[in-house]
Amino acid sequence: MATFELQRTVSLLPAEAWRRVTTWPRHGEVVPLTRVTVTTPPPTGQGTLFVARTGTGPLGFDDPMEVTAWRPPAGDSPGFCRLEKRGRTVMGWAEIEVHARPGGRCRVVWREDVRVRFLPAACDGLLARAGRVMFGRAVDRLLRGR
Repeated sequence: MATFELQRTVSLLPAEAWRRVTTWPRHGEVVPLTRVTVTTPPPTGQGTLFVARTGTGPLGFDDPMEVTAWRPPAGDSPGFCRLEKRGRTVMGWAEIEVHARPGGRCRVVWREDVRVRFLPAACDGLLARAGRVMFGRAVDRLLRGR
């Protein structure tokens, strides 16, 4: 398994940062060659299902996920979301936290544990580094709102 964590501190209120990082279709706009389809009706919450399809045409794979914990930020309480990856190719989980900081700022923490079927454990370090770079860029873009 490849595990990584990234943190960003931004000049956003926690509710806005939370909205930006948990609007699942937007992830498809910031991750290359990926489209995200939410398969359950709104609003997002525990039990929401969505699929990230990465690739082009038949050269791709689905990454189905389920929201298994959903606690938006409220007052001094941080927001927390846990996603379980339910696919045959990509397995693992992701966690998103949003913490209030002084001065209208917040800290976003993204943790992920990913396993790719047929990829040997010797590749875990490379996979973690690649995930940190790719998701770091994606989170930066999500938080910028573009």
